[in-house]
Amino acid sequence: MTGVCPNQQIETMIASGAIGAEVAVLPEQIQPASLDLRLGTVAYRVRASFLAGDGNTVADRLREFEMHRIDLTQGAVLEKGCVYLVPLLESLALPNDMSAVANAKSSTGRLDLLTRTITDGGTEFDRVPAGYTGPLYAEICPRSFSVLVRPGMRLNQIRFRQGQAVLSDAELTALHADTPLVDGEAVIQDGLGFSVDLRLQDTDLVGYRAKPHTGVIDLDRIGQYDPAEYWEEVRSRDGRIILDPGAFYILVSREAVHIPPQYAAEMAPYLAMVGEFRVHYAGFFDPGFGHAAAGGTGSRGVLEVRCHEAPFVLEHGQVVGRLVYERMSELPTQLYGAGIASNYQGQGLKLSKHFKSAG
Repeated sequence: MTGVCPNQQIETMIASGAIGAEVAVLPEQIQPASLDLRLGTVAYRVRASFLAGDGNTVADRLREFEMHRIDLTQGAVLEKGCVYLVPLLESLALPNDMSAVANAKSSTGRLDLLTRTITDGGTEFDRVPAGYTGPLYAEICPRSFSVLVRPGMRLNQIRFRQGQAVLSDAELTALHADTPLVDGEAVIQDGLGFSVDLRLQDTDLVGYRAKPHTGVIDLDRIGQYDPAEYWEEVRSRDGRIILDPGAFYILVSREAVHIPPQYAAEMAPYLAMVGEFRVHYAGFFDPGFGHAAAGGTGSRGVLEVRCHEAPFVLEHGQVVGRLVYERMSELPTQLYGAGIASNYQGQGLKLSKHFKSAG
């Protein structure tokens, strides 16, 4: 088979031992095109972010960089601005024709919680080579808010694939003509382009900016936090905002995005030539996102934006990123939003699930 592995194939991989776990995998970890990964019982505070590098294990490198270790069993705070390494409960024994890619979950990205997966012998973050056998680790760096974590929490996810499944621009154009991928005209070049919406209907509220000095967020508390204590509202009447260097913003795409059931997508960063900012923290879009039959009509992409070197004027309709579509190896038996408690189906501008809804 060629393509991204659907939920039923992930279940088979768990049963065969290709995916191992210290504690049995829970059904709710299995998503339409990915598996949620769980934190283990200890976090290592490290001096700096690192990769194991070819021929090295993460455990070996940890001896060089560890400052102290933290027991997570009763819950512990990971502090803003620090770097931690947490062994995950899952491990892999992949077939030689299967590779994997990891990414932060949506809620993780919306909290500006930089979470990347590393492996033994790894030379890239979030990339697992074909045939990899060994443990998985999460590197966690809270950028805007300190967070309270416990074992079993799911901050990142992993997607498995066999062969080359990415759609070419010609294939993407044909798919859009048959099954619209965005409302309106599609900008297709190295994927499906999407732009920022700074003229939201009936409001001048266009986004949120993280406040610099806030309290701790307990990641188990859903819908409990007052947005005003953690976020400043970003308003615009002229369809433009100025991004501050170092600040973190939640914005929304102008386009409603559609991922048909037989495809998955990943958000890729836009070329740096368009401006010194990054729009890419949580990147997986599952089959069924924005799909009418799964309750997703009108689903926008939420943009997690950080400006880098200089203040930058961002304008309404500016293309800021692209979606790369891939074929599924077979149709998933579950879809995003369809009976699996997905938090962001049908979304517009929306903070993470930890915050109370406006109004």
